[in-house]
Amino acid sequence: MTDWEKEALKRQENLLEDLQQLIAIPSVLDENAVTKDLPFGPEPKRALDWLLEEGRKAEMSVKNVDNMAGHIEMGNGDDIIGILCHVDVVPAGSNWTYGPYDGTIVDGKLFGRGAIDDKGPTIAAWHAMKLVKESGITLNKRVRLIIGTDEESGFRCVKRYFEKEEMPQIGFAPDADFPIINAEKGIASVLFKQKSIGADGQLLWFKSGNRTNMVPDYAEAHIAKEVGIDNDQFTTFLNIHNVTGGVTKEKDYTVINLNGKSAHAMEPDNGVNAAVLLASFLNRIFQEGTSKDFTQFMFNAFANESRGLFLGLAFNDEMSGDTTLNAGIVTYDQENSGEITISMRYSVSYQFEEKMTTCMERLTETPFSVDVLSNSAPHYVDAADPLIRTLQEVYTDHTGEHAELLSIGGGTYARVLEKGVAFGMLFPGREDVAHQADEYVYIDDLMKATAIYADAISRLACDETEGE
Repeated sequence: MTDWEKEALKRQENLLEDLQQLIAIPSVLDENAVTKDLPFGPEPKRALDWLLEEGRKAEMSVKNVDNMAGHIEMGNGDDIIGILCHVDVVPAGSNWTYGPYDGTIVDGKLFGRGAIDDKGPTIAAWHAMKLVKESGITLNKRVRLIIGTDEESGFRCVKRYFEKEEMPQIGFAPDADFPIINAEKGIASVLFKQKSIGADGQLLWFKSGNRTNMVPDYAEAHIAKEVGIDNDQFTTFLNIHNVTGGVTKEKDYTVINLNGKSAHAMEPDNGVNAAVLLASFLNRIFQEGTSKDFTQFMFNAFANESRGLFLGLAFNDEMSGDTTLNAGIVTYDQENSGEITISMRYSVSYQFEEKMTTCMERLTETPFSVDVLSNSAPHYVDAADPLIRTLQEVYTDHTGEHAELLSIGGGTYARVLEKGVAFGMLFPGREDVAHQADEYVYIDDLMKATAIYADAISRLACDETEGE
């Protein structure tokens, strides 16, 4: 029987070098550079090309699907075991100690954007495939590493991929937590738009956030110079909330900014929403009008809780916990007034249409309307499924711990599979630093995950009954 951990450790240096090379590619969606050949901009394609080339070097079957996604495949058989990863990342943001694309190694950690989401797990899964191939084990199923480049911005990559390629019978996404996630909340992008339009001479401009799936860590507002801002009052506000910010006087207006803390939208309370805090402060100084309507709504809906109570969207179930709301992109200008785009992660048994109707009714007498921009339904695999049982056995064999089944508010590629789960690679007790400054992965965890994935591949792809 192969000692997968021993084999993985032999290749640690090469694995870390590969991860550093992948992290060095700033594979962030660039809408301004999109072309037919660069559907998400140049850098996501460069990351895809790099990994596919590694597949060619390893003499595996490789395919690029419209520069959106691709796969590396080994093994033989009618059935496919899918391992779904992504090489795109969210923007680096600010306040990094180490360069976000340097792959710096310090104190047993490798730092960089994507280290844990999802370049580190991708490299672990890729090296796991190579370990299995080099072991000489006979596989009676194909093992396919499916690589996406638009996971952070809407899954357009895998949508296109599965329009053209086979759906694996079973699979997993190494893009969340260990042990096993068999329930993923629904994810909806929802727009709250201010009904009343017209300048009232107070708030001229407001901007915070670039992605709905990140808690915004910076907010800036331009205020008419006639609006009095008490610097001491603002300093006290910043100190109370343990954040930083500043006030700058320009010729025709005053600039006020605030720095929060980024976090993944699946749990907004792990971050400090700069937009919500700045709007809360401005709400104290504005007089009645469209500016006050905007800041008051921000305060009512998001300042004191992230569960949607004010909006009538709150819900909790035993399978997946609380529904959460993250005000990810917040803007205001004098022509369009306020717009707030949120990421709502809703529980598996959530009655979506009913809840949205309740929200619309609650907003009737407010200055805001609501519109659903996109909606991805929840995903759930029964605990008794053979796929889950096999992965539970693998995890327990390598950790000595019970493989508890979990639910998350994040969305992984597992939800696009007919039968798929999220499987690591964040181990229990480790801080989730995805989408945060100084994102990192523990090197020991990276190696252990590589061994777990190699073992899982070998069992799933050699089992005659799995996937029937």
